[in-house]
Amino acid sequence: MAAHATKWTKKELLSRPVEHVDITAFDARPIIESYRDMAFSARTLAQAADIYSMMLADRECAVILTLAGSLISAGLKKAIITLLEHNMVDAIVSTGANIVDQDFFEGLGFRHYIAPGSPEAPPVDDMTLRNLMIDRIYDTYIDEDNLRDCDETTKRIFDSFEPGAYSSREFIDAMGAYLAAKHPKNESVVKTAHLKRVPIFVPAFSDCSAGFGIVLHQVEKNEQGAPMVAFDSGKDFRELTDIKLACGDTGLLMLGGGVPKNFAQDIVVAAELLDERKGGQARGGIAMHKYAVQITVADSRDGALSGSTLREACSWGKVDVVHEQMVYGEIASLFPILASDAFHRGNWKKRKAFKFADMFEKNARARTDDSARSSKPAPNKRKTAAAR
Repeated sequence: MAAHATKWTKKELLSRPVEHVDITAFDARPIIESYRDMAFSARTLAQAADIYSMMLADRECAVILTLAGSLISAGLKKAIITLLEHNMVDAIVSTGANIVDQDFFEGLGFRHYIAPGSPEAPPVDDMTLRNLMIDRIYDTYIDEDNLRDCDETTKRIFDSFEPGAYSSREFIDAMGAYLAAKHPKNESVVKTAHLKRVPIFVPAFSDCSAGFGIVLHQVEKNEQGAPMVAFDSGKDFRELTDIKLACGDTGLLMLGGGVPKNFAQDIVVAAELLDERKGGQARGGIAMHKYAVQITVADSRDGALSGSTLREACSWGKVDVVHEQMVYGEIASLFPILASDAFHRGNWKKRKAFKFADMFEKNARARTDDSARSSKPAPNKRKTAAAR
């Protein structure tokens, strides 16, 4: 009954925006240092912070960040942007919600809002929210009308491509270019990654606002009898595997689990298969991920991937056990501390920018040139001889 006691307007419910934590505004090193001699998640977070800093100090190691859950809407956008701006991340694998529905969404100028009350005792019931076109993520609100605008924008970006199959990385890079051109002052992970040439992969790209955009695009093209664009998840996997083949040493910083976690781990096996196909050309073979950190609240006892331990991943040949750490806790609370510690330690200052997005574009041009040469008709030898 209490949920219906007060009449709320949509404007009132969407009046308090979520703010993003700035990891440069505070130095978490003393906190991490004090955690070393504590217990439970405090101690494991300190150990994880050491491993992440080791990744950054290892000049030849490529750092892959994975994102699952609702992290941008929770207020972590600025923290991730800081990692990108300071060469602390070389590639991102994420759920579509984080990248499109939340980050690209905010890059367009929209916001997420703090819900009044608490999820356990909400002043507004979910049916009322539905009638007001307000979507809820636990204790956070989103304007559904704004999300529809986001859907339409992704559709227009898909419309701008030549017909064909593309990786999510290519589409997301185009989204970053769109934001840089149309909304240059808005903060965005997608925009920053585009400018820094850091690739973003979303293996389940249809499972987000981009999925609605691709449906709208393909239905319209079908009605017109025109060719269309499509998602090529195999290309995503091949490109991410190319990072493993190019660098050798890789480290994983995993926020949550799900598809991004497994996708990033699996590139070791994919690299092995490709290397074996070429007769085992990689010197010393394909190394497992050298470093790995995961922050999660998932339980390992149900056998699901999200909570599976990094030591278990060693049995699959994916993660080395020398420098790995599971941290059990809520990401929005723990990640800013870990990231601030790494930022203020400063190991990123001597890191190079790998710019893997440029590597992919170069590889694509090379494949196009090779294809053009192979399809070119052979010269008529008899005619050539006669001409002499």
